[in-house]
Amino acid sequence: MHIIYSPDHHLHRGQYEFFRGELVPCFEKPERADYVFKAVSESGIGAITAPEHFGIEPIERVHAPRYLRFLERAWDSWAALGNTKDAIPAVWPIRGFRSDVEPDSFIAQLGMYSFDSGTPFTSGSWRAARLGADIALTAQKRIAEGARSAFALSRPPGHHAGADFLGGYCFINNAAVAAQAFIDQGAQRVAILDVDYHHGNGTQSIFYERADVLFQSIHGDPKTEYPFYLGHADETGAGAGAGFNRNYPLPAGSSNERWFEALDAASTRIASYAPDALVVSLGVDTYVGDPISKFQLDRPEYLRLGAHIGRFGLPTLFVLEGGYAVEDIGVNVAHVLKGFRDVAG
Repeated sequence: MHIIYSPDHHLHRGQYEFFRGELVPCFEKPERADYVFKAVSESGIGAITAPEHFGIEPIERVHAPRYLRFLERAWDSWAALGNTKDAIPAVWPIRGFRSDVEPDSFIAQLGMYSFDSGTPFTSGSWRAARLGADIALTAQKRIAEGARSAFALSRPPGHHAGADFLGGYCFINNAAVAAQAFIDQGAQRVAILDVDYHHGNGTQSIFYERADVLFQSIHGDPKTEYPFYLGHADETGAGAGAGFNRNYPLPAGSSNERWFEALDAASTRIASYAPDALVVSLGVDTYVGDPISKFQLDRPEYLRLGAHIGRFGLPTLFVLEGGYAVEDIGVNVAHVLKGFRDVAG
């Protein structure tokens, strides 16, 4: 397995986020990737290499140029107002407000391109997010060149980022960028399997009206679990994408067997779709010890998950998403990759 990594993910280090009405230290922190790097290094799963650089064009295939321009200049705009602490939005253009006209005020822009108050923008956020896309694209390139599998070991995560919005700690949707790269290079069909505890609302919204990318997500029920508002079972795609989106929302506290039943259902759909490649949004915040999630998977279940994915027999790209039990995230991710390797080679 090819593992793509750069220590420059440390450029993004949020200090605080709003959580349940309080300003608390960020759950999404550099130590997450540090622990994963340590675990995969010690496991011997595969060679670890640095990313190549691909420019902005592959990212613009997924994200609106206007949004990317905002991300690129956001910190400078914030600092020009005399600020030195992280930028967190405080206003949003909710229903009835316009979002087609970009305001001149940076405060208003930040709210227009965000959907929550838990995703601080720091001096290094843009550079780290760009690097994350390069890591995903490098991993995708390895598979396009013939590799059986690759792991994009990056942060911040990406699956909550839509074509023109950030949130859920996410700025650029790395899984979507990689899936689009497969399509642009000749793949007819790509499947995305999102196993993060939280629904990949950004990925769903990007591909919702398309048939060339199948999206399958197993997650906490959006009636009670973040990011809310999207991820219900009746969201099955629209237009050309009708039938190519499937959500498997599960109640908080669902048993492991119920979770794997949902995985079986998603796997059946993926197999019938017969994709040319599989992208896995690998969140391990389904872990029993995760501080902001409510499923019960433990270390043996991550080996089981990896083996299950390996049995697809597909070229597979893993992209790191969530997982906030920081000292356990490395072992859990390594278990998924080990389980996959033991089956797929």
